Amino acid sequence: MGQMKTPGVYIVEKSAFPNSVVEVATAVPAFIGYTQTALNVSKSLANKPWRISSMAEYHNYFGFAPFPTFSIMGNAPVKDSGSKKEKAPKDAPKEAAKEEAAPESPSPKAAGIAEEADFTLNGTDYVLNQDGGAYYLYYSMRLFFQNGGGPCYIVSVGNYEDDIDPDRLKSGIAQLIKEQEPTMVVIPDNMVLAARNSDGSFDISKCINVQQAALQHCGGKMRNRVAILDIPAGYKGRQDPSGDCIDNFRSALGINYLDFAAAYYPWINTSIVQESDLSFENFSNPDELQKILRLELKLADTATDDMPVKSAQQIEAVNSITKDWSGQPEEDAQSHKMLLNKILSQMSPLFTIMVKEMKNKLNLLPPSGAMAGIYTMVDNSRGVWKAPANVSINAVVSPAVNITHDDQEDLNVTTQGKSINAIRPFIGEGTLVWGARTLDGNSQDWRYVNVRRTMIMLEESIRLATKAYVFENNVANTWVTIKSMISNFLTGIWKRGGLAGASAEDAFSVHVGLGETMTPNDILDGILRVTVLVALIRPAEFIEITFQQQMQKS
Repeated sequence: MGQMKTPGVYIVEKSAFPNSVVEVATAVPAFIGYTQTALNVSKSLANKPWRISSMAEYHNYFGFAPFPTFSIMGNAPVKDSGSKKEKAPKDAPKEAAKEEAAPESPSPKAAGIAEEADFTLNGTDYVLNQDGGAYYLYYSMRLFFQNGGGPCYIVSVGNYEDDIDPDRLKSGIAQLIKEQEPTMVVIPDNMVLAARNSDGSFDISKCINVQQAALQHCGGKMRNRVAILDIPAGYKGRQDPSGDCIDNFRSALGINYLDFAAAYYPWINTSIVQESDLSFENFSNPDELQKILRLELKLADTATDDMPVKSAQQIEAVNSITKDWSGQPEEDAQSHKMLLNKILSQMSPLFTIMVKEMKNKLNLLPPSGAMAGIYTMVDNSRGVWKAPANVSINAVVSPAVNITHDDQEDLNVTTQGKSINAIRPFIGEGTLVWGARTLDGNSQDWRYVNVRRTMIMLEESIRLATKAYVFENNVANTWVTIKSMISNFLTGIWKRGGLAGASAEDAFSVHVGLGETMTPNDILDGILRVTVLVALIRPAEFIEITFQQQMQKS
């Protein structure tokens, strides 16, 4: 109160309680990638972090799924491919097989693709190679919301007509510097950058470059968020001829800011895309599709005529695959296409197999989107201090690689310290997240994801609350107020089970004051130092139960 100069009665109100610390949000991921559109009515949202809270809002601002296209690529004829894939019908006489040769298609080996055959017809292996619409962001968003996701940010760095560029993805990361709310960074489209070399191995340098930028952003620049990383080519087993994807990832990633990231392996087979979402229009070389289905008709028929005795509807459907629909009204064309696709699905076993294989390829997704949803779900139900592990993943059929107990040993504990969290199937339980470590697995301080994320929450909450006391007098009254404010906040966290200790004194302590945390020179320099000690909760990662026989007592 200022100096009193006029006689009278003056009312003085004094605050009885210190300011309160508000707990910051802990589960707000930021997704960076390519979208169909990026518009808020007529205003562009390109390269602008935009907050949404549902898939409906995503559709409103960023559009829908990409339109995937697949090319049919034929390999040289083989006697026995050894493939476990479904085979096309082979009940035709040998004469019919000789009359019509397999359609000419580019060899997958010549194109640098060493994949298992998707289907076999007349002794020839075929691979369905996705050559369009290879973007993961939209499907990862579906996974995120199906696994408990909530509010999040989207940074659209391009549309489906653009090639995925590492510089664009890194520019999207840089845009997040302006946003304080995001606590996770997820970049599923980055996995498309893993390129196949001519020898069958993967070049992951572009993927790693973007992931290192994410680590620098999370741990070096902002220090209030973590990166959820995918393993490039993580759908391959570690013994795959193309190379060990885990060793390649560990060797290339480096050692900086590993405690601000977690990685998950393997990729997951999901149920996001259904067979009804696909049709003959998803084939980029319809001429090859038509030739293969005609060959199927001939091989499956016992007639010796040039035109097999088969359903007229199926013959017409196969002949209509390459029909020019541009002259028809849009509604009529779509109606005819739907009828054509229905006839092919019902009457052609080979077409059904090919659509199923396309669906399986599209449903093979990196797990980062699902993990962001699980982080959100666990935070909301248990708290950020609960490890996001031993939790099932929704909309997942199986992991791409079945990891055993022995296989996980090198993933979880390694001399390099770069722990990789496993996603494993368990009988009767489904697909579970079976790991809760950061990439800094050898650090006693930051080994676990929940420890790092809990500390981020405490630091950010207290930092924002303490800003109110910047430029306040650096005296005992200010020290007591700040100490009380922080102590009250930490007591609430301890009561909710967020700190370890039988009593509040065992769980945390707050120190501030001259001779305790500050020197007279600190006060002269305008520095107020506060030291907060917290006992964070660590998960029971290994449980040992000892059994021993005892003597009979009765």
